[in-house]
Amino acid sequence: MAYLNANIPPIYCKVRKEYLYDMDKKYNKESFDCVIFGLTSISGRAILFNIMLTNGACYWRLPISAFFQKQFSRTEVPDMCLHELELWNSFSYWPSIHCFDWLDGLNGKYLGFNKKFYHGQYLFTVDWGHPDTNIIDVEHSEIPQEHKCAHILALTNGNYAAQPNNRILWHVTSYTTDNSWPDYKVQNTYWDAEDTRYVTEDSDKMFYQMEKKK
Repeated sequence: MAYLNANIPPIYCKVRKEYLYDMDKKYNKESFDCVIFGLTSISGRAILFNIMLTNGACYWRLPISAFFQKQFSRTEVPDMCLHELELWNSFSYWPSIHCFDWLDGLNGKYLGFNKKFYHGQYLFTVDWGHPDTNIIDVEHSEIPQEHKCAHILALTNGNYAAQPNNRILWHVTSYTTDNSWPDYKVQNTYWDAEDTRYVTEDSDKMFYQMEKKK
């Protein structure tokens, strides 16, 4: 698990020019080619992405709303607010980046604030944890009912998004045949396989027995 900065699968895309000029509106219709190669995770802030531009410059810590896919022109892609693309901030300073084989390349849709579905393709997942019991855990990454991951999606409208499990429905042609919206409950249980009602027998046997506490 990385601290603060983490590598991601490189994304060749475009960056909206105003994000490189402190949101100066005179650049609102322009863009540059870039490659996103990493992210920064700061607790309580949006996931932030690190890029290199074609002039060799690196620019750090831009939100996902700064980018759109390289096959689109700027005028073809709607400018969306950050909260429309990413529901939650980073949950800790320790991000984990993973591309799940099962999800790789899958199409899905997420439900936006406007109750509209946005369709896109899976790229990779950002998740968070707490790495060291000697450090006070003041985050929410390991509280069952608070935990969220962020699946990074390339949207069909040209933007990118970072959405949690409870906003996305995936499409697998041979499997996802149920079209209903889930009504599952939030998980509140801390799962622990080591039942405190039992102890190992007091012996030097390799294949020891489990005994109920007296």
